Amino acid sequence: MFELSNATLKIKIKPKGAELCEIASVKNNRQFMWHADPNVWGSFAPNLFPIIGILKDGTYIYNGKKYNMPKHGFVRGNEDIKLIKKTKNSLSFSLTYNDILLKIYPFKFEFIITYTLTDNTLDVRYTVKNLDNKSIYFSVGGHPAFKCPLYKDENYTDYNLVFETEETSKTHLLNTQNGLVKNTTKSIFNTKNSIQLKPDLFNNDALIFKDLKSRKIALVSDKHGEILNMTFKDFNYLGIWAKPNAPYVCIEPWLGIADSENTSQNLVEKEGIIKLPENETFSANYSVQIHEHHLG
Repeated sequence: MFELSNATLKIKIKPKGAELCEIASVKNNRQFMWHADPNVWGSFAPNLFPIIGILKDGTYIYNGKKYNMPKHGFVRGNEDIKLIKKTKNSLSFSLTYNDILLKIYPFKFEFIITYTLTDNTLDVRYTVKNLDNKSIYFSVGGHPAFKCPLYKDENYTDYNLVFETEETSKTHLLNTQNGLVKNTTKSIFNTKNSIQLKPDLFNNDALIFKDLKSRKIALVSDKHGEILNMTFKDFNYLGIWAKPNAPYVCIEPWLGIADSENTSQNLVEKEGIIKLPENETFSANYSVQIHEHHLG
């Protein structure tokens, strides 16, 4: 387990997948992340690369050849990720292509995850380096699960997700049989800029937004005010998810999305896919800020 702390926050990172598994107050040890109960959902905050969500039939096509890829890619749970740099306030981890990965993802790359603590804010940065002699194609995103409710005197329904601006976006529905995105949408906002959390909110899987105006979202308690907020300026998709009736909520900044029902399965045509030319580097980050009221 890797640890990082400052005067305000402390975090822990699992070696497998370089997965964030704790954000806590230094002063009162209050835990802000889901505890990954394996009987409910046994993850904390998987890192998603080089795809988001699921592929149709678990496969994609590149240059006429079919490849198999697990849901959310191969970083989650990967044991080959190594710590490459540690500073007073940051940890950086790297995964580089190898012969095994080339069989399911025919691109030479380096994928770097950097966690940086500054006061009451955690910054998560994804960096992708193209080490190939051709363009590479990928999606990338986060999947952090936050404890909800945070306090014993609260219920799940005491919480709202509050967006920084008024929204007209609708959630894109998933086919619950195969996880593919359907060509239908549903209104989900309770007010012009908020969604109330309810135990049955995710009965039909994740909420998926493609056209949000907001790039900041707050988890707000009716009884205890804002708990935390996430800023995701570099990401143009957002997923929100939890297992039905589970005491957490995932706020997921994405660059990419699961396959649609009518996908061609061709990787270069995949919705949200990023094309990175040879010798170039891509970077995107999101940040989580814990409200100071809950840290003392």
